[in-house]
Amino acid sequence: MARIRLNNEYRNKIANRMRVHLEQEDTQEKRKYDKLKGEQIDINDMAWSVAEKIVRRHYTEDDVEKAYYLQNKFENVSTIAKDSCFHFHYQGEKEERDYDNNVKMVPSTIEKHFDFRLNGDIDEDSNYSSNRDSAYAFALYRDEINAQEDCNADILIEQKDKDDNPHKRKYVENNEKYLGLHGSRDDNTKYGKEWNEKYQLDLIGRDYCRDRSIACSEDEFKFLIIWKQQKSQFVMAHEKWVESVLQQMKEIKIGLKGYKYLDEAIELATELGLEITDAEIIRTNSTGLVIYNPKNLAERIKGMKNTEKTREQKIAERVAYMQQQQKNVDNLN
Repeated sequence: MARIRLNNEYRNKIANRMRVHLEQEDTQEKRKYDKLKGEQIDINDMAWSVAEKIVRRHYTEDDVEKAYYLQNKFENVSTIAKDSCFHFHYQGEKEERDYDNNVKMVPSTIEKHFDFRLNGDIDEDSNYSSNRDSAYAFALYRDEINAQEDCNADILIEQKDKDDNPHKRKYVENNEKYLGLHGSRDDNTKYGKEWNEKYQLDLIGRDYCRDRSIACSEDEFKFLIIWKQQKSQFVMAHEKWVESVLQQMKEIKIGLKGYKYLDEAIELATELGLEITDAEIIRTNSTGLVIYNPKNLAERIKGMKNTEKTREQKIAERVAYMQQQQKNVDNLN
């Protein structure tokens, strides 16, 4: 039977199947992402309990009740509204230098912005209430987003370090619309709506949260900083996992481009643990140089995951290195 030649349609079909397979593999990167994802509700709830305690010390339930009474009684009074972002501060110290360039610590108000909205800013160094960051929402609701047509929860990772472009904007906007992150009532789906309603409080004052910075203790402040760091670590875990898959897919596509025949592509898939047949590929429905042996390429791709080394592995590698160095010295003597 004549060998079936590869064409672009077959290559794309096999590449798509391989991407799904790689994303389902039990790897270090995926386990870390899954573990941190499972912790997100708890860490948000714990941080919210701290924020709520801080706010209610300043704006008591009695204050809120009175504010609502006045607002409902007088048409020209608008003094209370629900909000999910806050400026908290405590009296601490910051480092300065005197005229002789010596370091000295001086009293200072330490203030940061903390945003509990689904697309709230997670940068611990940012202090602007207008900042938004959808990366956290995309990581948290990845499966739900990717189940929708014309949505891609990994788009920010796939487009990392690239200039803004129509392809990126299309998927970012579609993702945000599906989650309800635009602020419009029309696209306020259950994810964005339920999340933001869960994490909001009645606050007295003007609309800008910077205008109502609320005092807290240093311990409370540091707890909330750790909360932002934990959210950032989850986003990073999503990024590292997807980047690992993308690196493997880059090698796979190079191999597929170079293969002439379908059986070569199927051999590669088999070596990577994906069982497919030529009949599956042909049902769904170029030539090039064969630049990678399928088995060797499979081993190269496998080496791109599970890159974190245990303490024991690092020690073993160090021992092996020292032994090799000693052999080199002995050979010189």
